[in-house]
Amino acid sequence: MSQEFTAATVTALRHALHACVTAVGLTGDVGYDFVLAVHELVTNAVRHGGGQGRLDLRRQDDVLICEITDEGAAGGSLPVRLPAVDIAGGRGLWLAHQLTEGLILTRRLSGVTATVTVCLEPVDNGDASAPPASRHDEHHRGAEDAQD
Repeated sequence: MSQEFTAATVTALRHALHACVTAVGLTGDVGYDFVLAVHELVTNAVRHGGGQGRLDLRRQDDVLICEITDEGAAGGSLPVRLPAVDIAGGRGLWLAHQLTEGLILTRRLSGVTATVTVCLEPVDNGDASAPPASRHDEHHRGAEDAQD
């Protein structure tokens, strides 16, 4: 999937992304988390990156890779931290980092590229007796820890 987007097309893009992610077998909480993470990056590109961008989704072996590129001003910091609870907004990069296997931010001369990945195959954690924790559960634990 490769598609340009603006504020007017964010919702349609999210639906198209969900369909692509589901088609490759990424379903349940992991699929929902990945779509939410990408949606956060897309809305960041619209808000902070010039009002538009490009989403490129591809599969490489058992990894789904999504790049969101904008052409906005690349100045300032790119905080990937949870802001104080009394501050509105500012959680998009943190959420994308928490909800995916990895987040890479690349600052370019004109804009930023955010890349997120997710494994399509379950990762063997080495302990067959322990039930696998969902990333959704980890996200909620991380949010609770951040509030303490």
